[in-house]
Amino acid sequence: MLIACPSCASEYRIDASKVGMEGRSVRCAACRETWFISPADVLAGHEAELAAQTETDPVADAAWEEATASVRNATEVPAPKARRSAKPRKAAGQPRRAIPGLTPSLAFGLTLLAAIPLVCLARTAVVRAVPQTASLFARIGLPVNVRGIEIRDVVAFNNPAEDDSPAELVIEGDLVGVARSDAPVGPLSVEIRDAGGRTIKTVSVPPPRTVLAATETARFRASLLAPPAAGRAVIVHFADAAATRPEPRVAAAER
Repeated sequence: MLIACPSCASEYRIDASKVGMEGRSVRCAACRETWFISPADVLAGHEAELAAQTETDPVADAAWEEATASVRNATEVPAPKARRSAKPRKAAGQPRRAIPGLTPSLAFGLTLLAAIPLVCLARTAVVRAVPQTASLFARIGLPVNVRGIEIRDVVAFNNPAEDDSPAELVIEGDLVGVARSDAPVGPLSVEIRDAGGRTIKTVSVPPPRTVLAATETARFRASLLAPPAAGRAVIVHFADAAATRPEPRVAAAER
């Protein structure tokens, strides 16, 4: 490999293997100038050696050793550092960072809030599983009718006593099927309440039929002889209704 001093143009033929592919600093034996042989120079030297294998050396290897002895411990020019990417890649399997400010209690509240519409849509199934929730849905304006039958248009009126017949309280109303399929009809219960809302008498009413189809209406009628004089309101509901029953139907007794 042929090199030339950039200061005095002295030429030296050296073994490229002594430079290495990383390059190194050398010093001219004539003018003591120091310069760096780059990897590109080494590659060019290899090519020149292949092109002129028979060429004689201008300077012996001993001169090369003398020229480079004083710079063997010199600091080599560092290679340029690899450029860092603007955004480091996320290692595979690395857990995601938590959202700042999202506490467990807040996360639970958001989950519960998102589940409320689903619970409202499936409130019939919820009330069947937990009957106590019926009153909660009724308070927010979403009553649940698990039975599939509504009591509508309840009226109550008194027939005064005539001759040997005692006074009579008549209660009538409609049962309407609101389920998508046939619904069994249970017995009704009629409560007579006084002005303070206390129940003073209860009457059982047999169902007008055993099954009510969807959108079908059946009329029920109950008669109570010699009704209590303190009665002021009539409450009608199904006899087996508990926490799951809809709001009972109220009718003021006509006197």
